Amino acid sequence: MAQSISCAVESELLIKKIRFIGCVQPVPDQASAQAIVARLKERHTGAAHVCWALMAGGHSAAVDDGEPSGTAGKPMLEVLRHQDLEGVLATVVRYYGGIQLGAGGLVRAYTDCVAQALKNATKVPIVKVRTLCCAVPYALEGLLRREIEAAGGELLGVQHGAEVEFTFSLAETSADALVAHLNEAGQGRVAWQDTRAL
Repeated sequence: MAQSISCAVESELLIKKIRFIGCVQPVPDQASAQAIVARLKERHTGAAHVCWALMAGGHSAAVDDGEPSGTAGKPMLEVLRHQDLEGVLATVVRYYGGIQLGAGGLVRAYTDCVAQALKNATKVPIVKVRTLCCAVPYALEGLLRREIEAAGGELLGVQHGAEVEFTFSLAETSADALVAHLNEAGQGRVAWQDTRAL
């Protein structure tokens, strides 16, 4: 099961006078990740490189930012993939220390920096959520509210008109069972709306 992390976690490595400042943090998409990287570059103007890797929204990215090809971004991305992470940005800011590490040394340093940060990160499972809409007679309003709450759903909106219209979300894994249960309990008086347009 894919996981994300709850908040940003930093790490720092010092290898032969070279400083690596790593960070892993939750992000929703690539645009957000690029904005974070841009701010890092502004804050660390004296850094030699700001490398990053991203797994978010079904997309991945690996940026070496001037390091030899494949020595920074890709190894960082592999750490995220290996831990089955989604919606996570890994960044490493490198300050040059005057000593060459070689390709193997760079791969190890970038990999270790991200792995160290992830050791201290709190991982959270990604729960896919489904949004549902239905209309019921007023007599079923209380029943619907209780069943949505019991299923762990979140009420997003209620409108009172000729009938009571509910919009709510809950874990995708629970949605079909709740719909079947409400159809039975409501004896055919629950009118479902197509949520693909939402």
